Amino acid sequence: MAPGGNRGWLLRLVIAFGCAQGAVSMARPAVSYRALALGADERAVGVIAGVYALLPLFAAVPLGRRTDHGRCAPLLPAGVVLIAGGCVLSGAVDSLAAMALWSGVMGLGHLCFVIGAQSLVARQSAPHEQDRNFGHFTIGASLGQLVGPVAAGALIGGPDMARGSALALVTAGVGAAAAFTSLWRIEDRTAVGAGPRQGARVPVAGILRARGVPAGMLISLSVLSATDILTAYLPVVGEHRGIAPSVIGVLLSLRAGATIACRLVLTPLLRLLGRPALLTVTCLLGGLLCAGVALPVPVWALGAMLTVLGFCLGVGQPLSMTTVVQAAPAEARSTALALRLTGNRLGQVAAPAAAGLVAGLAGAAAPFVMLGALLLVSSGVALRSPGSPREVPGGAVREGAKRPGLRRTSDI
Repeated sequence: MAPGGNRGWLLRLVIAFGCAQGAVSMARPAVSYRALALGADERAVGVIAGVYALLPLFAAVPLGRRTDHGRCAPLLPAGVVLIAGGCVLSGAVDSLAAMALWSGVMGLGHLCFVIGAQSLVARQSAPHEQDRNFGHFTIGASLGQLVGPVAAGALIGGPDMARGSALALVTAGVGAAAAFTSLWRIEDRTAVGAGPRQGARVPVAGILRARGVPAGMLISLSVLSATDILTAYLPVVGEHRGIAPSVIGVLLSLRAGATIACRLVLTPLLRLLGRPALLTVTCLLGGLLCAGVALPVPVWALGAMLTVLGFCLGVGQPLSMTTVVQAAPAEARSTALALRLTGNRLGQVAAPAAAGLVAGLAGAAAPFVMLGALLLVSSGVALRSPGSPREVPGGAVREGAKRPGLRRTSDI
């Protein structure tokens, strides 16, 4: 199928991603609550949250290299199997060390799914469609983040937190398996015949030197770290402030719902502001709001802050994908996306560990101040990131619109 053709594959991918991400979004707070029920403190919760990203940290680039010269689609069912298994087994064990291990397996499955899915979107989208298609693709993640925390909160909110969190994890595994209903019809028809030469291999250092790749990686890391710490630590803040798990689930879903709304209007926002300005404004506002979560505000005010924060965080992920894809050499786009995911996972290892340390020293709300500072740094980087090439339908670049670091991407 040529890039820019029938987009039925994208709808099926969004549905599958929604199931997989919903399972992960349900499992992450459930793991935190189960760890607390088993006697973990804030530091231990941070370590378990960090292990989720540890295995993917080492696997991302090899998987990306393989995908650059092969098919994307096989990674999707493999990812679903690992997510489902990690969720179910996290709920079946009573040891914090075993929970950390199966949380890592869940993270590896999520990585496999995301690398395969992102590479599929990059290959099967015309250049002028990439911002839109990546935005629509990430709606699947937002749908999962909307449903998952509410379902987790409803199941955990009973008198027995350990049993409720175990039930939530098993339910999350079943939800991940539901992704197979959409995956069986997804094919990657661009990998073998239309891909780059099998021998082409761009060094990692060369990819990282391309203008736009480091900026896209830092923005993505910051936004994902903020989302991750919100998911893992808002339950801890709720325990300290006396907010019920069901209310915490609703608050997390408000953030996810606002992210969906943002991605639905991403195209007109891009036309209005352009990619660098939109990234800068949303990272700046997101940083201020993230730090504001540390304030002892009423629940209604916290809900309002999280709603606006969710809208701001919805911009970073899809636009950072497009920034990296358009900046990377044509024969290394999957590897560049994998490097972006490696940065994400590095943030998911370091941010929870740092959050656990900060929370242990300064209180459960302190990690949100740390994340606010990281987003403020990202807003400065976003201001200098490259903008979108001026595309016309069919993928041609208008005369005079080429910019350093941006390559023509009509051969995806």
